[in-house]
Amino acid sequence: MRGDPVDPVDPVGGGPWLDDEAGRLIRPYTVCDGRTKPSAHFDLMTLVMATGSRPQSYLGPDHSHVLGLCGGPVSVAELAAQIRQPAVVTKVLLSDLVDCGAITARAPTHTARGADPTDRDLLEAVLDGLRKRL
Repeated sequence: MRGDPVDPVDPVGGGPWLDDEAGRLIRPYTVCDGRTKPSAHFDLMTLVMATGSRPQSYLGPDHSHVLGLCGGPVSVAELAAQIRQPAVVTKVLLSDLVDCGAITARAPTHTARGADPTDRDLLEAVLDGLRKRL
């Protein structure tokens, strides 16, 4: 009806956009406007970090959320887990932020920390950490 107030959580009356257990009830491809290929190359270990420069154009709430998580170096895999989106969606959002100069991306430097990415002890520590979280 015309005079009824609009529910900000459900503006079209088709059901809630959020579910306490499931999270967002929006298809992942809608977050990145249907795009499936990022304009920049990222792998899951690519590190991204905010530059401090504000985007000149409005990018949307998902971009703002991702940008807010990039205060320090963070990997693509970590961001995907934090925003609860598939890696490809996260990469598209990150490529938009790189294109507008809001973040920088670089490959991780294993030698700077003295860690070999194929070191058995390192891989076992990662596996143990994953088992604890699951």
